[in-house]
Amino acid sequence: MRHLLFSTLLLSALVVSSCKSGSPEDLPKYKKKFRAQIDSFENQKLQTDQKVEDGVSELTGLQKALENAKNVDVEFKRVYGKWESVDNQVQQLNKEYEALKQDAQNLFDAMQRQTESLSDAKTRNELMKALTATRADYEKNLSKTSVAIEKLRAVHTEAVEVIKALEVAIAMGQVAQINAGLVSIESRVSGIMTELNASIEESKKLYEARIGAI
Repeated sequence: MRHLLFSTLLLSALVVSSCKSGSPEDLPKYKKKFRAQIDSFENQKLQTDQKVEDGVSELTGLQKALENAKNVDVEFKRVYGKWESVDNQVQQLNKEYEALKQDAQNLFDAMQRQTESLSDAKTRNELMKALTATRADYEKNLSKTSVAIEKLRAVHTEAVEVIKALEVAIAMGQVAQINAGLVSIESRVSGIMTELNASIEESKKLYEARIGAI
């Protein structure tokens, strides 16, 4: 807690000093854009979550749907189309993540430039130390987010493979082995979405604790 308060006070001092010196850096603009991108990433994650949930539901209910389907090919195309939709959502989520990463980079770079421009060595060194710690913490969180998104992509790819394999398995009467793969996908998706939710919450907490006050 002391570290967070200390960091906030130092960053506040940075802004005050920058304003007095007439620095051209527009930190409020960078900060606002960074916070907005956190919200944008969260909104995209919610949309992706719903699409993935629907897609997984289609997969797990595929066998029953096929039993009642008058046209198996049409049913497969419908489910495959669901996973193409999931793919689009995952791609959009990744774009939001890349934008979030870039906005974070811009904000931290701006703060670093202003810190380095301060004439008082003591304040400059203290600010740089706090800024380095904050940046390191956020980069760790971004890294975890990236890992979760890659896991989601991998599950999507695996699901498409399962769909293709299931078509052949049904024709040969060997469905049991493929069904096990569907159960595995369903259980892992929930964990991945939990990881992404956690990374969003960490982003918000770090912003409010160390950046929101400046």
